[in-house]
Amino acid sequence: MKYTYIRVIGAILMVFLLSGCLYPNSELSKNQVPNELQLEMVQSAVDTYREETQGLVPIKTKDQDTPIFRKYLLDFSALQEKGVLTEIPGTAYENGGLYQYALLTPEKNPRVKLIDLRIADVIREVGVKLNIYRNENMYPPFGRPITNNLYKIDYEKLGYEHEPYVTSPYSQKKLPIIMDTEGQLYVDYRADLYEALNKYEHSYKFGDDIRYLLAENTPFLPAYSYPSTVKSGEVVYK
Repeated sequence: MKYTYIRVIGAILMVFLLSGCLYPNSELSKNQVPNELQLEMVQSAVDTYREETQGLVPIKTKDQDTPIFRKYLLDFSALQEKGVLTEIPGTAYENGGLYQYALLTPEKNPRVKLIDLRIADVIREVGVKLNIYRNENMYPPFGRPITNNLYKIDYEKLGYEHEPYVTSPYSQKKLPIIMDTEGQLYVDYRADLYEALNKYEHSYKFGDDIRYLLAENTPFLPAYSYPSTVKSGEVVYK
């Protein structure tokens, strides 16, 4: 009888384990980390969609002036309606995930890439504080100049005790947020770009937009980046 009781308790525990009831939400989450299989699945669906539509790509309509790395968001509904994708990845924003799926160079060679929405969250938070400040002050809270058009931000004027940052999807480094003369916010990817210049083969020269080094060689798009180039082996803003 005692043995039977232990077996029953063991079976109940197993049911809870398999259903995830005993795991913390952070371990259960299927939407935290993108994986290669999901990207390949969506890439295959996009390729099939193009074949069946004479070269069209399944993207959402965005304004023409939308920054290039946030412009071509994938339209999962179009893929599902065409029957080339049965399930939206758990990592996708549309399924409660942390990433937007987008296309790189959709006209020539469409490749499925990711936008980390945690970056957008930080940009949005700083932007709200910036708008409040600008409603009460004549000029944005300019800090140290980086170029004639770009500045560090005086975060103390926005009420921060410490400088806010975004976590790089490439290196996991803490990347600062910078601002142009119009008060637009950007992520300072120079540290990641410098590593990319030395890590990946390329033929970029002064004047070329080297942000594509990150976009081409990794799963992630450099969202909220400012056009950058290379000069004497260093990363500079265009």
